[in-house]
Amino acid sequence: MTKVQIRFRLERPLDEPMMTRIAAAHSIYGIMHVQLAPSTEEIAVMYDASRLRPEDVGAALKRGGIPVDLEK
Repeated sequence: MTKVQIRFRLERPLDEPMMTRIAAAHSIYGIMHVQLAPSTEEIAVMYDASRLRPEDVGAALKRGGIPVDLEK
C-alpha cells in the first residue's frame, strides 16, 4: 500500500448535503481519509496510490456527489 495525499478545490460552496457526502467518502474503494480544509474551499484526500491514480480519485469523488475541480 502506498499512501498519498492530494488536494481538490470544491467547485461550489459547502452545504449540509455535501458535508454528509464528504464524511462518507472514506468508504469509496481506495480512499482512506477525506478532510475538509480550514478554508472550506478544498478537501485533502488520503488514498492508496497502488490502487488509484489521482484522476481516479477525482472521478470517484464526483460520482459520490462531491463537486471537485479535477484540474486542481
